[in-house]
This record gives sequence, structure tokens and C-alpha cells, in this order.
Amino acid sequence: MSEPILPPIGMLAELTHRCPLQCPYCSNPLELLKANRELDTQTWLDLFSQAADLGVLQVHLSGGEPTLRRDLEQLIAGLSARGVYTNLITAGVGIAEGRIEAFAEAGLDHLQLSFQGARRVTTDHIGNHQGSHEKKLETARRARAAGLPLTINAPVHRHNIEEVPEFIDLALSLDAERLEIANVQYAGWALANRDRLMPDLAAVNRQADIVAAARERLAGVMTIDFVTPDYFAIYPKPCMGGWARDAFMVAPDGTVLPCHAAQTIPSLRFGRFGERRLAEIWTDSPAFNAFRGTDWMREPCRSCERREIDWGGCRCQAMAIAGDAAATDPACVKSPIHNRMAMLTDAAQAEAAPEGNESFIFRRIGSPQRDPTRALEPARR
Repeated sequence: MSEPILPPIGMLAELTHRCPLQCPYCSNPLELLKANRELDTQTWLDLFSQAADLGVLQVHLSGGEPTLRRDLEQLIAGLSARGVYTNLITAGVGIAEGRIEAFAEAGLDHLQLSFQGARRVTTDHIGNHQGSHEKKLETARRARAAGLPLTINAPVHRHNIEEVPEFIDLALSLDAERLEIANVQYAGWALANRDRLMPDLAAVNRQADIVAAARERLAGVMTIDFVTPDYFAIYPKPCMGGWARDAFMVAPDGTVLPCHAAQTIPSLRFGRFGERRLAEIWTDSPAFNAFRGTDWMREPCRSCERREIDWGGCRCQAMAIAGDAAATDPACVKSPIHNRMAMLTDAAQAEAAPEGNESFIFRRIGSPQRDPTRALEPARR
């Protein structure tokens, strides 16, 4: 490899795939794991201890919905005892009274709360869960009352992109320190629903202008992060900071992965914690080393001046669109198939259903209601 393997500093722990919401943009895999496949409390604690030994400084506790784990307070306390920064990523629905305060008491450092819409009707519709918007508002208030720093996460797609100004107002009203305008990335359930979620270019440009103006206006008041949409990009983003470069994720069953969608690359096999130590997986796993650094790159990536900026972009996106995980990320203007991105966005607009008739494939444990394979096929020239 072109550079030494450094210790990871960040980890995403998907504690469960269970969730009260059924968001069609979820990045979880289509084959969701049931509760009986989840690691038990002690195994998670052992994993967290090995992560801290390895150098991990921050752990994002996610899912599914991580608050469905009855042992979440114990997991937070275990990380806190090792001095690891903890961020709870939650849908904020169905959290029992007193638990947020218990999370804070256990040592939780930060809470990140997702809103499917800035409007009640949007939140309830996209999550397929009536009453969820009001529950989220209450979760935000309880988090701030418990002294927890708060981030509002707004996953943006066709059906809520015009609500971006309202997301900004919502985050301010909830005393959030940070707002993440996160354009949906198409993996997992989001890829299966791509044609139903993809916004058009005009809407993307409008939201970018709105966010830029708000960042300037609210400097020193609230941080606004903007996750750009790959399908409208000129250059790709580094996947998780670069494949297996400084972060990794762990699935509910202990499978250790470089990113959310890595298991969609059929040539790779990933280790499971308990069968191997975390340090061995990070350092010696052929799957982790497959796209680490720059030596794996082909042209035009190999000689590109951006190769150590975006680290080749997203391998899973290359797999999904080019059919080859080692191909140049099609989001990059230098990719020989960059035009496929425009073809896919155009196709999504041509097939857009009338408002209210999206026919989402809602996220559910078990088989998807409809066969999503057509949405997963790579675009052709």
C-alpha cells in the first residue's frame, strides 16, 4: 500500500436493525437482521474495549433504532469509562420517560436526532409512523433539558427538499448546536427507492443556495453541515474518510465493515468480531486492504491529483452503477461513465409518480414488499 495503516479514530456501531420507523431512504441493507442475530451486552462491551485499545476516540451508536436496546445505558457507560466520545443517533420515537436523562447520567456526550420532514405530515408519511413528529420534538426538548448537545439530521430527497428553509428554522427553535442537511446517498433501501427519492437538479441547486446563505447568516449561532448529493456532483466524496483509512462500522451481528454498503461487493468477505480480534480485522483483513490507500487504483484515479483527497470515492457506488467495485466512482467527472449519473437522474424524473402515490418500498424486517432488483441494476450506456 502507498501509506502505512494508521489506527482508526471513529466507529459506527449499528446495535440493531430494529426500528419503529420504515423510512424508504434507510442505508441499512435490504436483508435486515432480527433481534436474535444481535450481539449480546458483554460482546459489545468487549468490542468497545478492543476499539478503545486500537485507538478509537469516538463511537456513533446507531441502528435501526439503538434505544430499542435495553442495555444501551450500560453500553454508553462502558464507552464513557474508557474515555470514548459517544454520539447517539436516534429517530427519537418511543423513548421511555427518564431514559434520555439516564443516557446523560451514563456519560452520553451528544444526541443526533433525525427528522424525516420539517412538517408533521412529511415526517409521519416518510417514516410511515403516525405521530412521530411530535414525539421527535419532545425528544429534542428532553435532550436539551438533560444538558445534551443536539444535532438535527435532515435526510433530504425529492419529497422534502423544498422544506430545507423550514429545517433550518426547526433546528433553531429546538436550540440545536448543529444541523446536518444530508442529501440521501443511494445504498440499501435508498437504492431500492432511488427513482422515488431522486430530486431534480433545479431543486438541488436551490437548496445549495439556501444552505450557503444560512451558513453565512448563522455563523457563530448554529453549525450547518451539508452532505452533497453524489448523483449531481463533479467530484466524489471520500467514503468514510477513505476506505478503511480512519473509521469502520460494525453490523448488529458483529460483522466489521469499512462502510454501510460494503457487503454489496460480492468479491469481498468480511470478518466477524469474536471470530477474530478487532485489531486483526482492521490490519490484516483482505477485504479491508482491498481498496485501502491508492495502490489499487486504476487510471484515471491512479495519476489524479485528487487521489489522496477523495481516496477513489465510493466503492459501493462504483459497484452499484458501473458493476465493478474497482472502477472510478461514476460521481467523478473524470469517470468514463460519468454520464450514467445524468441518465439515472433523468430516468428518475421521467418515472416520478404523482405526489402522494410514490409506492415506496418501506423498510421492514423481512423481504421487501416488491421486488427491488430493477432499481438495483447498473445503468447502461
